Amino acid sequence: MSDSKSVKLVDESNGRSSELPLLTGTIGPACIDIAPLYKDTGHFTYDPGYGSTASTKSAITYIDGDLGVLMYRGYPIEQLAEKSSFLEVAYLLLNGELPNKTQFAGFENDITHHTMMHESQRNFFQGFHHDAHPMAMLAASVASLSAFYHESLDVDNPADRKLAAIRLIAKMPTIAAACYRYSIGWPFRYPRNNLEYVNRFLHMMFEVPSEPLEMSPVAAKALDLLFILHADHEQNASTSTVRLVGSTGANPYASIAAGITALWGPAHGGANEAVLKMLEEIGTPDKVETAVKRAKDKNDNFRLMGFGHRVYKNFDPRAKIIREMCHKVLAELGVNDPLLDVAMKLEEAALKDDYFVERKLYPNVDFYSGIIYKALGIPTEMFTVMFAIARTAGWIAHWIEQHETPGSRIGRPRQLYVGSDKRDYLGIDKR
Repeated sequence: MSDSKSVKLVDESNGRSSELPLLTGTIGPACIDIAPLYKDTGHFTYDPGYGSTASTKSAITYIDGDLGVLMYRGYPIEQLAEKSSFLEVAYLLLNGELPNKTQFAGFENDITHHTMMHESQRNFFQGFHHDAHPMAMLAASVASLSAFYHESLDVDNPADRKLAAIRLIAKMPTIAAACYRYSIGWPFRYPRNNLEYVNRFLHMMFEVPSEPLEMSPVAAKALDLLFILHADHEQNASTSTVRLVGSTGANPYASIAAGITALWGPAHGGANEAVLKMLEEIGTPDKVETAVKRAKDKNDNFRLMGFGHRVYKNFDPRAKIIREMCHKVLAELGVNDPLLDVAMKLEEAALKDDYFVERKLYPNVDFYSGIIYKALGIPTEMFTVMFAIARTAGWIAHWIEQHETPGSRIGRPRQLYVGSDKRDYLGIDKR
């Protein structure tokens, strides 16, 4: 909201000035409203990566990177991780409030009865090469949902928006499991609707027709916790992409597919995959000390992946939560994997090393999530797919919020042009 304060900007070259309103939110830094700037001064602003620019008003997620705070709809992530479930968090993100028993039962029922893929969509996978990356299949399959449900794509209809949200949250695990099973030549498994959300997904991933699957309860709990921690993260690259595409009036499936492709990048959702590649490069626990020394050498290209965070300047609150679960998973499953030994040795070394402690380069959520996925037997190329399952709740919540916010407009960033000035065309014989 706007208050009575403003910031005055003066262009000393021509004396033109602009009174820019100061906008304050519930909590967090105030924002300077630069909308009048071009009209008043003839200038745009320049902010590569939008690091200092708020692109929207949102009531969904709040982050304070300096203090290590993350809240969904005002609820601290620590409380949600301890007491809630992913489906309850998804309801919260979509609706703004935690559900009562009746509301949650209705929501869970809706999700449970929209888990199936259309049979024609199952055939859609036959068009992919057998070794296609799961993220490529996921993005294409999600975009194709608009072809299967084109009768309910009125983005201005609240009922259609809600139905799209239910379908996406319900079907994403089914599609993700199909991506995995197709890549390894296994037959698809239909969702077992007598199971809860995470257990249903794990069965679709790993169950084979010849024998029932018995999953450790700690595995399901760990995955549910990771889904909670990854459900939303404010205006990150993929969420901003969903909003930018959504601002054109594009349907929700196309918008979420765009978010998936943005998430695919190694600087975003692929970060936990990069952690495993780093551990493979280190190789064995006895080489951790050398790796730590190399990481501190500015002249060495080796970097420790999964340490520190661009947003959280002190610590990643999600990492503090998932660290304990990570150790529980390793202890419960008793996985004998040299890379996990490397990871635990590296965690121990970094937490004790003054270089990392002074710079607050603590293991982040990507570090621990990669280790958990590895321990659960989820292949590295599926890590970002797992991220997408969880983030779908946040993406669709932002997409809906955008359509419910009065005055929303199409995204159209400006640029600082640095190309050639006007010049005349020369025929090819004169060039």
